[in-house]
Amino acid sequence: MNRARGEATVKLAGADRRLCLTLGALAEIEGALGLEGPGALAERMRSLSARDLAAVLAALLRGGGEAAFASELDRAAVTPVEAAQAVAAAFAASA
Repeated sequence: MNRARGEATVKLAGADRRLCLTLGALAEIEGALGLEGPGALAERMRSLSARDLAAVLAALLRGGGEAAFASELDRAAVTPVEAAQAVAAAFAASA
């Protein structure tokens, strides 16, 4: 894990996974949620649907170099609580 880069390590589906809010991940999140700008993202993060949460988590996983797991996220044993905590950890690490 590289804290200087804003990476977070979380446990998902029983394994440690690296997440990172890169510029690419941010752009992917904005596109997936149909948003423009960080203000709109901050507002939307307060009430994510399950589909939104999965899209955000997948983008953060790809940003952290976990593309293979991100592509299998819909079949992974990840609870909604784990997903929400992982997303929160990634955003906190990027601050």
